[in-house]
Amino acid sequence: MSEVAASSAGALTVSVALCTYNGERFVREQVRSICLQTRPPMEIVLSDDASRDACVEVARATVEECLCERPGLAIALRVIVNPVGLRVVKNFEQAVRACGGTLIALSDQDDAWVPERLERLVAEFERRPELRLLHSDARLVDAQGAPLGGTLFHAIEVTAGELERMHAGQAFDVLLRRNIVTGATTVFHRELLDAVLPFPVEWVHDEWIATVASAFARIDTVEAQLIDYRQHGGNQIGARRDTFMEKVRKALASRGTTHVERARKAELLLERLEQVARAGRPVTADTLDKLRGKIVHQRFRTQLPASRWARVLPILREARTGRYDRFGRGFRGVVRDLFESV
Repeated sequence: MSEVAASSAGALTVSVALCTYNGERFVREQVRSICLQTRPPMEIVLSDDASRDACVEVARATVEECLCERPGLAIALRVIVNPVGLRVVKNFEQAVRACGGTLIALSDQDDAWVPERLERLVAEFERRPELRLLHSDARLVDAQGAPLGGTLFHAIEVTAGELERMHAGQAFDVLLRRNIVTGATTVFHRELLDAVLPFPVEWVHDEWIATVASAFARIDTVEAQLIDYRQHGGNQIGARRDTFMEKVRKALASRGTTHVERARKAELLLERLEQVARAGRPVTADTLDKLRGKIVHQRFRTQLPASRWARVLPILREARTGRYDRFGRGFRGVVRDLFESV
């Protein structure tokens, strides 16, 4: 354990894992929003993925600017520059590994945090010491920061039932169906690191952290919009609600390698959870059995015949098992499997 982490055993401290890539256009606003929090972090760990612009220099200057504006403000900036790009998942892994705080807040380069974001989330961790991860909703804004009139949860169609299950301690069941945790809104406890590291490249880092954590620890959702989540066309991962016609086109599109990739992700998750269970984490047999059921379902979907007519009876039999509801989007998944091309 680092000296910083050891010294923070009593009071919760926050590190921000900020990843950048050619982000000079927006990074100043994000860094200011981090530094000027009502409860500032103790450090920003900036991991730059071989940028060709001045985003690192802009970030450095912005931290200095904030320190001058607020006498007494103490935020360390630690910069890691990759000469060759690691890509998003491994770049975030590098940033997270370098963080020394009790809590680690993931940060994209192009968003902006509401001023009380960390204060609200840290207070929740303090109030509920069993918590190991929190994520929130976000306001969607355009490239200029103007509201787009929607929220992240609306865009990804988070349901009231999913939120109720998250609040009730059933996050693993929610995340087995689909991911609703966005890294840009996430803060997690460093006590998770030995279980979630290393991040497999087959997974997106935020989905991986949340799903692994939910298998043995308490994670929850804050329904407030605590960041402005910028949509500017260059996002590596964005958020936009599909129209009805877009959903129809997806249902008729080629499955490609989607189901093979999902099956492989579930297999990697099972391998990791078996490892962390052997290491003493409270991963229950029921949790592992649910995941094995997910693998069975995903393997079934990889093996569907090319002929749509030949799929009908197998899909109906699979639907009767309830696995489409437990491990996917229910009726929507049935429709997609019936109609997608191969």
